Amino acid sequence: MVRASRKRMLRLAIFGDRRKGHVAEAISEFADFIRHKAKTVVNCGIDECTPESFREADYAVVFGGDGSIIAAARQLCRSPHRIGIPVIGVNLGKLGYLAEFSVEELKEFFPQLMRGKARIEKRMMLLCLVIKKGKEHFCSMAVNDVFITSGPPFRMIDLQMFVDGQHLGECVSDGLVVSTPTGSTAYSLSAGGPILSQKMEGIVITPICPHSLSFRPIVIKADSVVELRGERFNEGTTVSIDGQVSLELDIDDVVEIRREKHDFLIVNNPLRSEWDTLSAKLGWAEKPKYQGI
Repeated sequence: MVRASRKRMLRLAIFGDRRKGHVAEAISEFADFIRHKAKTVVNCGIDECTPESFREADYAVVFGGDGSIIAAARQLCRSPHRIGIPVIGVNLGKLGYLAEFSVEELKEFFPQLMRGKARIEKRMMLLCLVIKKGKEHFCSMAVNDVFITSGPPFRMIDLQMFVDGQHLGECVSDGLVVSTPTGSTAYSLSAGGPILSQKMEGIVITPICPHSLSFRPIVIKADSVVELRGERFNEGTTVSIDGQVSLELDIDDVVEIRREKHDFLIVNNPLRSEWDTLSAKLGWAEKPKYQGI
């Protein structure tokens, strides 16, 4: 997907956590760079912008790590207009799997952006609902994953799993991760889940330290509806969205996870392919380091 060229000045929304000195410096440097090249419609912290403030932007430039991009994506998708604003991630964090650009790479890429030559990729998201006593109590979008963790006093929990109304099975474990293809390289991967191509559409269900050796991760179709019901919880059992938004669960709560109807748009770095990022940032398929060679 390539953005069409424009004759008017490019309009940008700039996000970043200015409490971190290096982020504030990078944003200031970039603001100087784009002066007379683009219009900044809003320049604010991740949690400070309102949906109305960035609705006129062509792109959102997010400075930070993957966590900042994920938080900004949920903010952008929270707009009542649900406009698709592509995100340009500038990595100032540790890994930066979603943040594909360095500051210098973004400067190098900027003329292409001004000409409307950005390559934009759609990433599916999830929508999580928590139903209490038959009523919707909580609702949030997830870029990476929705996961349930056992919480204090850290005994195993017991979850009944349903997919499209059919009983999938019982999960006795420390929790469960339901992830997007984007999130397949995050918590799900650490818990033993598969790596999915970011271009795929599917939902990954990965147990966290299951009691049964036969319980392996499963990939289901993207338009499935996953329903999780508790058989046994701890006092601190929690559902978490991207590890950033959390809610403690009661035993009678129903957690429903489905595909969010709007996609998260991200601008690809033309200097890197999906597989370059996988190998360079996660060390996937690296050869062993032989001594003396």
